[in-house]
Amino acid sequence: MKIALATKNAGKAAEIGRILEGSGVEIVSLKAFPGVELPPETGTTMMENALLKARHVFKSTGLPALADDSGLEVDFLGGAPGVYSARYSGEKATDEENWRKLLRELEGVPLEKRSARFRCAIALVGFDDEEHLFEGVFEGAIADAPRGANGFGYDPVFIPLGMDRTAAELAPEEKNRISHRARALEALKVFLSGRR
Repeated sequence: MKIALATKNAGKAAEIGRILEGSGVEIVSLKAFPGVELPPETGTTMMENALLKARHVFKSTGLPALADDSGLEVDFLGGAPGVYSARYSGEKATDEENWRKLLRELEGVPLEKRSARFRCAIALVGFDDEEHLFEGVFEGAIADAPRGANGFGYDPVFIPLGMDRTAAELAPEEKNRISHRARALEALKVFLSGRR
């Protein structure tokens, strides 16, 4: 079965495709639908944003649609950047601009007070008559400086719980086993395999 993935982010599409291998679904990225634009993320939660995108892509493509919204929640900052993770330092912010702003805001804060988590919400719409929601959480802390060249987003400054390396220092297959997105997609994979 083909499922349209509501993203134009090549890194995210590749990661999701790898994790869902063997699930019996073929992921079709929005590159196959050049006229389809994603709606603005106006939700107040990641789950709302995932649903907004999945509903829109389902309506626009006619294929069942999968959308995710994920973000970084830093406890010292009251859960920020949260739903604003991708645009933390502005609408067109780069990954580096975002994590640099985060490091500035945490300057002088000791590691034990830098606890954080990545949260991923996934919505599947159009698969059947229901809307299905899945969530994954990846606990850790914010490093005091970026390290590593793998991954994307805040990976260079995020140290997974129980590790001394950042997510950007992990091999992609290692990160894909433990990430927030991997956990949410694993729940989706279990759901899909039960529907074959």
